Amino acid sequence: MNNDVNIEIRSFHFSDITALYKICLLTGDSGKDATKLYNEPDLLGHYYAAPYAIFEPELAYVLTINYIPCGYILGTKNTKNFAAKCEKDWFPVLRKKYPTPNKNDSSLDANIIKLIHKGYILKEELLNYPAHLHIDLLPVTQGKGLGRKMIDTFVDKLKSENITGLHLEVGKKNTNAIGFYKRVGFEIIKEYEHSIAFGMNI
Repeated sequence: MNNDVNIEIRSFHFSDITALYKICLLTGDSGKDATKLYNEPDLLGHYYAAPYAIFEPELAYVLTINYIPCGYILGTKNTKNFAAKCEKDWFPVLRKKYPTPNKNDSSLDANIIKLIHKGYILKEELLNYPAHLHIDLLPVTQGKGLGRKMIDTFVDKLKSENITGLHLEVGKKNTNAIGFYKRVGFEIIKEYEHSIAFGMNI
């Protein structure tokens, strides 16, 4: 990128919601484009992006390059409260739109729909890390220290609200993300079959 490029990390605007869905899909295959993997392109955003931005917009930040959204970081300061909010005001509509798949359906669409029907759960081993986040950056933004700046922005906001613990979960196939989280100060809390939970005391 040359010196004429405008790069900004700014607060989420509700007009960004379509961009969040798009970025979520374009990074949905362990950081790579998942567009061809899903029949329903909005599923990833329904679960991993939109509810955070809608219910806790003060914790949502967008990375823009020349004023075009190219990444985001968002999350919740209290996973338990967020899960309850989604059960009341987010998942019911989606569960009507997307009925429970057949248990033998192992498609990626079905896997996300099953998560929507399951809801968000704060696992016991993460109780000391009540906040959690999701960060997704398009390839054009990566390797320039912008991810670290976004994490710092998010953590500073949590500190200002006296939140002391933060976690996230990442798929084991996403080796680039795993390395990134270790570099910015997260520690492995627990390894699951297909994913790893990271935590940070803040």
